Amino acid sequence: MKARWLVNLLLLILVAGIVAFLYLKPADEQEAVPEYEVSTLKLADFDKLSIEFPAKAPVVFEKKDGYWYLAQPYAARADQVTMQRIVSIVAASSHEKFPADDPARFGLDNPRLKIKLNDEEFTFGIYNPVTSEQYVAYKDSVFLLSRLYSETASTQILEMLDKSPLKPGEQIAGFDFSRLEQWEEVRLQLILNEQGKWQVSVPNAKPQQEEINEWFDSFWEKVRASSVEPYTPERNASYPSFSVKLKDGKQVHFDKLQESPQLILGRPDEGMRYIFPADVGFSLLNPPAGVGK
Repeated sequence: MKARWLVNLLLLILVAGIVAFLYLKPADEQEAVPEYEVSTLKLADFDKLSIEFPAKAPVVFEKKDGYWYLAQPYAARADQVTMQRIVSIVAASSHEKFPADDPARFGLDNPRLKIKLNDEEFTFGIYNPVTSEQYVAYKDSVFLLSRLYSETASTQILEMLDKSPLKPGEQIAGFDFSRLEQWEEVRLQLILNEQGKWQVSVPNAKPQQEEINEWFDSFWEKVRASSVEPYTPERNASYPSFSVKLKDGKQVHFDKLQESPQLILGRPDEGMRYIFPADVGFSLLNPPAGVGK
């Protein structure tokens, strides 16, 4: 009886040891999940992006001076973050890789979308029903990738445009609001001097630097329109307007096309108009300049 008890104890110790070994087995000894790089291309290698859909004209973007711009169907500034999301497909990796010798298996015989970066082409097929990832072909291989790439590339054009009223690199040095109705009488202008202080053109104005800085930082430094649209100025139309003065000595002209229920600003030099909620729009054009109007 004692011998049988000892045998059972030894078996129990053996089983416990096996379980402990399997549980504590180092991760590097476990089977590694394979990971395949889609390409060895670099994000900075490209200056042209074409998005092609079946039976539709392609949407084309071009990179100039380090920034992406919409080139077709019309010219406009692109949203740089959106462009980076699309271009980043060149740095994607996948846990699945298949030979591209049977396109129909992956829906690549009738692709839903093609992305071309310069001369490099990525073709998008069907979705995997288990992982919800998408089959994407590049050169002689097919990968399973996040649907983020095709969904971002399929966004409506207007949602892919830069919603800032100013171009990248345009640094504000002042404002000329004198042509707006509320400031015509005092001919309001604000100038940011070399010492970083705001100067107000109106005699006896009592500006508070902290208030103007807060206004500038909260609105003009960070503001983004809720939407943007192409804008063709009417030849004979006359609108209230203002100018933003830049540090390089240039000025950007804006037409105030509408004030309520939304503020709509037209930028004629770029052929775009920017739409802002009424409260944001009011603040943009009414700085706390310490002027008794």
